[in-house]
Amino acid sequence: MNFKQSLEKYIHKLKTAWGKLRSHRYAERVQSAWQTGKIQQTSRISYDVVWNIILFFLIIGVIGAFFAGGIGAGYFASLVKDEPVRAYESMKQNVYNYEETSSLYFAGDKYIGDVRSDLYREEVALDNIPDVLKNAVIATEDEYFYEHNGIVPKAIVRALMQQVTSAPTQSGGSTLTQQLVKNQILTNEVSFERKAKEILIAMRLERFFDKDEILEAYLNIVPYGRDASGGNIAGIQTAAQGIFGIDASEVNLPQAAYLAGMPQSPSYYTPFTNAGGLKSEEGIQPGINRMKTVLDRMHEAGYITKEEYEKARNYDIAADFTDESPSPIETYPDLTFLAQKRAKGIIKEHLAKEDGYTMEDLQNNEKLMEEYAIRADRALRQNGYEIHTTIDKKTHDAFKKTAKNYEHYGPDWTGYETDEETGEKKKITQQIQTGGILIENKTGRIISFVGGRDNSIDSQFNYATSATRQNGSTMKPILTYAPAFEKGVIQPGTPIADVRKSYSTPQGPYVPHNYGGGYHGIVPARKALYNSYNIPAIEIYDRIRGQDPVSEFLEPMGITTIGENEYANLSLGIGGLTEGVTVEENVNAFATFGNQGKFVDAHIIERITDQEGNVIFEYEPDPVDVFSPQTAYLTLDVMRDVLDRGTATYLQSQLKYNHVDWAGKTGTSDDYKDAWFVGVNPNVSMGVWIGYREGKNIQCPSCSLSYSQRNQTLWAELINAASDINPELVAPEKSFERPDGIVSRSYCAISGKLPSELCQEAGLVKTDIFNAKYVPTEKDDSLIRGSYVMVDGKAVIAGDNTPDEFIEGDGITFNPEFLEQKGFDRLGDLSSLFPRTNRDAWEKIGLPQSDISNQTIEDDGERPSAPGSVSASGSKLSWNASGSSDVVGYRIYRAGNPDGSFSLIGSTTGTSFTFSEKKGVYRVKAVDYFGLESRASKQAVVGNFSKTESDKENGDNTESDNNNSDSNDKQNDNKQDEGGNNSSDNGNADKHKNNDQNDSSKDKDKKKDSENEGG
Repeated sequence: MNFKQSLEKYIHKLKTAWGKLRSHRYAERVQSAWQTGKIQQTSRISYDVVWNIILFFLIIGVIGAFFAGGIGAGYFASLVKDEPVRAYESMKQNVYNYEETSSLYFAGDKYIGDVRSDLYREEVALDNIPDVLKNAVIATEDEYFYEHNGIVPKAIVRALMQQVTSAPTQSGGSTLTQQLVKNQILTNEVSFERKAKEILIAMRLERFFDKDEILEAYLNIVPYGRDASGGNIAGIQTAAQGIFGIDASEVNLPQAAYLAGMPQSPSYYTPFTNAGGLKSEEGIQPGINRMKTVLDRMHEAGYITKEEYEKARNYDIAADFTDESPSPIETYPDLTFLAQKRAKGIIKEHLAKEDGYTMEDLQNNEKLMEEYAIRADRALRQNGYEIHTTIDKKTHDAFKKTAKNYEHYGPDWTGYETDEETGEKKKITQQIQTGGILIENKTGRIISFVGGRDNSIDSQFNYATSATRQNGSTMKPILTYAPAFEKGVIQPGTPIADVRKSYSTPQGPYVPHNYGGGYHGIVPARKALYNSYNIPAIEIYDRIRGQDPVSEFLEPMGITTIGENEYANLSLGIGGLTEGVTVEENVNAFATFGNQGKFVDAHIIERITDQEGNVIFEYEPDPVDVFSPQTAYLTLDVMRDVLDRGTATYLQSQLKYNHVDWAGKTGTSDDYKDAWFVGVNPNVSMGVWIGYREGKNIQCPSCSLSYSQRNQTLWAELINAASDINPELVAPEKSFERPDGIVSRSYCAISGKLPSELCQEAGLVKTDIFNAKYVPTEKDDSLIRGSYVMVDGKAVIAGDNTPDEFIEGDGITFNPEFLEQKGFDRLGDLSSLFPRTNRDAWEKIGLPQSDISNQTIEDDGERPSAPGSVSASGSKLSWNASGSSDVVGYRIYRAGNPDGSFSLIGSTTGTSFTFSEKKGVYRVKAVDYFGLESRASKQAVVGNFSKTESDKENGDNTESDNNNSDSNDKQNDNKQDEGGNNSSDNGNADKHKNNDQNDSSKDKDKKKDSENEGG
């Protein structure tokens, strides 16, 4: 209603009153007297005086009114002089800036809840607000809403007078338009200046916006106190949900009246406490009384009938108050915190990009980074974004339940820790914690995760995405084996020696060990990985780290917590990290193998839209080529064996879906502080870690399962649950696709090269798959035809004239050049090269028990010196070694009595010999590398002989015997000089050779049994 209309209304009322007054009987008498002139005559003098007085005051009043109006107008102008003339777009932006709470969604647009905020608000269109609710608000807050142009003058004057006189406030002087201006454009300060600006802007706002637009904006911004969970709420939609648990479109008359009455004093009229939950019966009464006041006004204004009014007043509104419900942050604390954190980072980049900055600019400017971090946090809580995550609700719920109810974590740890601030020791108790994550290989979608055993809001630490731990042997595939496959340094069948080895480092010698101790000899790389041997892994890492930086593989897979200097540490090849990696990073790297060598960054935020539905972010996979498809497949094929015959065979019995093509790797860190298992199938990758937050040994001798089995069982229960929910994704029927360029080849198990005839003869030919680029092309050279003999304490290759009875082996021996090339010539015991499996085939090589030398023995043409100090004790003959350096063994001769002829009864490479005859005379001769015999040693007599025999032995005959022996030796020398050994001796040697070989075979069996017991 404008000023002109109001004036005409008042004039009409004055005319009506005047007409009534003139028709009154007393007025008619006065009029009659007036007409006869009586009054004029008697009152003319008085009339003139009174009229002049009235006229004077009237003139003074009009002048005063204009003066006051001028002053008021001037004062009003002075109050608003700095207020700019606001354009439509400016006011529209302010009016519709609701600071709406952002919302979180599971995959498939399933609502999780609002992000954590100081104020919760959800926008609603006016079309979705029923008339009963609109009428309740208008009747309560602004009865002339559809008539005024932004202000009601009399209401302003009334409010002003109440303020000047300090009278109790009966009703507000602000229209809905003014309240909208106050909340969205100005501030809530109490001052004449703010009020003047409010009036001015409200009148201008009414020129650009229609009534429905103003009412809709008002209903979306007005505060409503606390909801059932204790959260601050604003906007009619959020109020309806927070107070009654329904949408605004569903409220009935008493509910509408209750909501309409709340904005006058939201905290007073809300039925809920600040901490959540219903107030006492006394505490909810003010809100109920206020509801009845609103109903009174609705009835007076004609919005409801008498019957509706009475029914609504008697309505039990308290029965409609919603129950306290957990907020999403209480139900899904780990998910809510993680989603908010990741979304905030995306929004920060979005805001910076809008202002022309890149993330590199922010990273190089700490102040700029802080500014946009604050802006992103504010935008997240106020801009009403819809944040859509990749998390599958059913799987996530199942993971939470499984982790909470799992029974085999192991015992709590109780002990004392030193307080870093005070230095005092305090007693603490820790549970074994867990972190797990399930990622889709091709897209990088995080389908679900386990942030820890405890999902309460008090446990905000996320063990899947925030905890950095040593990843132990799960590092081997991603940093050691796959890069070595890619570079062609090894292939799955490549033999690696698992033997004791020392490496020189700046920190001193580094001698790695296998878990469980012991060594395993030469094994294929495949076996070294699926059994998780440490020493072969370190050997491989040592080979590749000197080539291109190995960081070229880890960093593109998202593992950035490793410093450049750390790559020089050999222990890094087996997961010995300084800072560690997260479960998310570790599993994300493994997913690269499942995606044919392409890394896709794992993500939890799929899409973010603003209030208008505009997409401000949508994840688009950007695959990075890390490994070739061939390398990825080779690594997966080897990791299949981890489950089939390696360190995770236990897992097979725990899996519900046995058809799935799983490949994986176990891992254990130093001192058994961490246990890992990461599995990959053609669709997804899943990893689980267990350990104490403050690293402690997780072994448990009293537990029914080992530490690794406890972790594998948890992994299986989680993957079984996920497979039940989404079998097509998590438990696919298909297997890993074998790419082109993968071929099968045979190779020699010693060298990895193409099998030679000797390798085939030894039974050491193996078959495995290769990248076609790196198939072996050279023939094996690790073996040669020939055998070894002991010379001066070292083993050397037997010569053409070396007597057979002193040769070790079975005719096939290691090539000394091969041993030197591999560094095996420095091993103390070459039998350590023999693996524990197929050992019989390896033992055909017949290694000696000392260093093998490839030295050349020079032929000096002289026979060796005779052994000395021959003596017999019981049935054992002993002597001192020959002084010659080319001796390979000794031959033992016997005569039945001192006058008898000597014949060869045996040979040995040692300095003792066991005989069985009770009586006899024995001599020993040394034999050199070229087959030459020494002179005979002095005799050793065993047993008692007749006097004649004894006299002959102790008398002159002894010298004769010796002369005869020397004569025989000379004859032997002549025969040897002619190019051969003594034919008689060789004949005898042949007779006894089989016996010597049988003795040697028995010795080897004893040795083999001893080694098996020790291993």
